[in-house]
Amino acid sequence: MHLLTPLLVLAGTAQAHYRFPKLILNGQPEAAEWTSVRQTKNYQTNSGVTSVTSADMRCFQNRAGTGTATVAAGSELGFVAASEVSHFGPVQFYMAKVPEGANVNTWEAAGNVWFKAASISAVGSPLGSGPETWPAYKKSSVSFTIPKNTPSGKYLVRVESIALHQAQNVGGAQIYLSCAQVEVTGGGNGTPGPLVAFPGAYNANDAGLRWSYYPIPTSYTAPGPAVWNGS
Repeated sequence: MHLLTPLLVLAGTAQAHYRFPKLILNGQPEAAEWTSVRQTKNYQTNSGVTSVTSADMRCFQNRAGTGTATVAAGSELGFVAASEVSHFGPVQFYMAKVPEGANVNTWEAAGNVWFKAASISAVGSPLGSGPETWPAYKKSSVSFTIPKNTPSGKYLVRVESIALHQAQNVGGAQIYLSCAQVEVTGGGNGTPGPLVAFPGAYNANDAGLRWSYYPIPTSYTAPGPAVWNGS
């Protein structure tokens, strides 16, 4: 019995991790994992990224992409969370436009090419550690609306879930992320921004990455730039 206890603890810890292996298109999840989503390094372990200076902050990919989904500007795009978003914290969505002539399957999206398209952050005050504060917590999928004025073309869409349960110390936040390959159709003439780089957009000491739910906080600001206003 004494040997079982630590094993059970380790099993519970592993089960608490998660990943985003499928898109949800027109309300339906893709049939297979890693179809339009680049396979991530945690495809077997479900572990997160803890160093915001690591190149893994970009797409955490294990291999190049193979498929590209088509989605209309102004429509909803979702990601399946396997098996659920099991840690509280914000979920954010970034997009980076693939340059003309570049191969979407191999483009690295280095440099200041990412804009924040949406953020699901804390609501209410004071703040707790449950779903009433964190709307994405415990969800089996997360989604956002691609801004209607997004120019048509191929993009990488990056989803990140920032787990804050151990974020009271520097480097304690765990970031679970994936990048999907999509082609946006019916887009507009907007100029997305501000543009940031991964790594580079976040600092380990950012208030949104170093955060404690005790003493009870009254506000939270997610890391990164402002959400693009759609113009």
